[in-house]
Amino acid sequence: MTGYGAFLIVMGVVGYLSNPEKAATALLSGGTFGALSIAWGVLLRRGRDWARWGALATAGLLMVVFIWRATVGWLAVHAGQSEKLVAAVLITAMALASIATLRVLTSSRRPT
Repeated sequence: MTGYGAFLIVMGVVGYLSNPEKAATALLSGGTFGALSIAWGVLLRRGRDWARWGALATAGLLMVVFIWRATVGWLAVHAGQSEKLVAAVLITAMALASIATLRVLTSSRRPT
């Protein structure tokens, strides 16, 4: 989760730098959800098993949002809005990272 959180923060910064006038929300959401994901990772490393539910909920919700936004972005690119390409690529990367994170979280369940 800490790696996933750091990745979200980096993607937020890259998204913002790609279009500072219109992508301020990328910086805000990447930072917020990146920090939350890092916090879940720290709690999980400290043995707080209940944090797994928060991590799963966060990554799951973000996966749904990223898939939806990536789909909208790629449809816009396909329709000729080439300025949406960078955002579509970044959001797709975040969707894939969310899927990978969910796989790790669900496969690394410790026995009680």
